[in-house]
Amino acid sequence: MIQFTEIQIDWETRSFLKNILQETFDVAHINQVLRSACGVVDFFENSSDAADFACYLAESYDFVQEPDRTAYGDFQTNPNLASRVASFLKQKSIIPAILIEPTFGKGNFIVAALSAFPGLQQIVGVEIYKPYVWATKFSILQYFLEHKDQPPPIVQLYHQDVFDFDFRRLSRQIGSQEVLILGNPPWVTNAQLGAMNVDNLPTKSNFKNLSGLDAMTGKGNFDIGEFITLTLLQTFQHSKGSMAFLVKNSVIKNLIFDQQHRPLHIGNIAQYAIDAKREFDVSVDASLLVCDLNKTPEKLCSRLLFDDPQNIGNQFGWNQNKFVFDLAKYRLVEAFDGTCPFEWRQGLKHDCSSVMELSRVNGHFSTPKEPEVHLEQDLVYGFLKSSDLKGGLLAAAKRSTIVTQRKVGQDTSYIKKYYPRTYQYLNAHWDEFAGRKSSIYRGKPPFSIFGIGDYSFMPYKVAISGLYKSPVFTLVLPESSKPLMLDDTCYFIGFADYENAAIAFALLNHPNVTNLLSAIAFADSKRMYTKEILQRIDLRVVAMSVATAEIQEICRSAGLTNIPDEEHIAAFLEGVQPQTIGQAHFKFFDPV
Repeated sequence: MIQFTEIQIDWETRSFLKNILQETFDVAHINQVLRSACGVVDFFENSSDAADFACYLAESYDFVQEPDRTAYGDFQTNPNLASRVASFLKQKSIIPAILIEPTFGKGNFIVAALSAFPGLQQIVGVEIYKPYVWATKFSILQYFLEHKDQPPPIVQLYHQDVFDFDFRRLSRQIGSQEVLILGNPPWVTNAQLGAMNVDNLPTKSNFKNLSGLDAMTGKGNFDIGEFITLTLLQTFQHSKGSMAFLVKNSVIKNLIFDQQHRPLHIGNIAQYAIDAKREFDVSVDASLLVCDLNKTPEKLCSRLLFDDPQNIGNQFGWNQNKFVFDLAKYRLVEAFDGTCPFEWRQGLKHDCSSVMELSRVNGHFSTPKEPEVHLEQDLVYGFLKSSDLKGGLLAAAKRSTIVTQRKVGQDTSYIKKYYPRTYQYLNAHWDEFAGRKSSIYRGKPPFSIFGIGDYSFMPYKVAISGLYKSPVFTLVLPESSKPLMLDDTCYFIGFADYENAAIAFALLNHPNVTNLLSAIAFADSKRMYTKEILQRIDLRVVAMSVATAEIQEICRSAGLTNIPDEEHIAAFLEGVQPQTIGQAHFKFFDPV
């Protein structure tokens, strides 16, 4: 009976059920009466369920607050939003015969669809959480007790894992009937559910076909909602009808991105932004994805507002072989979208900030836990984070970090021999290093770091935060003759001399680059500027479009006192080569 205590049942529905259960304990007869009343097939799966519910009604049980399931990505669509979505779809002339709800939760979308589409002939829903299955059955019954003149459709509610349900068989059964796939799949990743030891996960597979570090780190951590969305679209793409899903914007972006190489037969794709904070009390960018099935594959998606769909936004997606955020803006600057002649690098990654990040105090170092840390100076470098990169010139750092390697995988045993105080400090924190969760450290030398190489030790860098929304580039100079390091939220290109770094800094802060980045970078991404985005800046073409005086003026405006002269600028423009492989390769010098 505990399965019913989380459910609030209104008085009329409770009374109706109580009367039926008092008449007979024949579950087949009870189910037949309920099916006639509300369309639900096998309302009670067995006589035991019916008997338990009868006891629940006969005895006095307090309503038990339902558990918080948001950790599972379970953000239930409130009845008001569900009703608005259903009405919105009806206004778009979507009139389904069959409704499919793959994770129906409390059934708010199903009830909203019953009201918006009274001609529904069949509803198929899947839900893994048993109290929600009961809540939905009672809500449907309540709806039809209040709408006795409306004939109920066949309602099949399955208490089942969505990843095990045979949607392919269902797609064959519906034939040419108009279908609407409606829902709000979980807003959670496979890694988050795995960390909670949750059973309802899709079969472990690299469904994005990632390789190397991408498969080992964040890019292999896919969104459960994305998996469900793609599964349903792949299964029903040749059916007649539509899909309308509430999902994170990243899911829609990935769906459109995949249309280039693994196209689905969907068209009229639109993203209607919702206020997720208001509707779900969660700070995430989310939208209603709406698309038509069984169409010639399309590679563009329109961005609009759900509350104001007439306010036309931009289109994003594929322009030939380029993936862009704003198609209209992009067409004005597409000449600068190519291949950067420099290789952009990500800052170093250590995942052990409590040990590796230090402050300098009165000639020694300190951490929040250790006020006095004594180290040799050689392995300690100034350390910059995204919050430090505000544009202009930067030649000093507020914090420091220990750089244990000059390249990934380097043997670290030398530290014990040459830097005993540093080794003693690091070894005292062995547990913190061993506790790093990322698999990239597995099997690597002690105290390993990543995102480190010869490029990290370039004295001059032009850097940008990957987290900030404005594309502001900072010129980073050495501190006390040592190069400053950046963390892994930052991206940079490195130079052996100041003049070339200053010229690149000016070009990257030119409006041609700013406008290009605003056209290709997705503003709602967690990390707006990535290596893939920055590598598309064809700095050679940008340089050809900018006058020498403009370069010098940008340097002056940024507060640089040492302005590159015409000779240096001419040499830069002549020397930079298209599609050069490597870090800061000019034909007139080799990087240090």
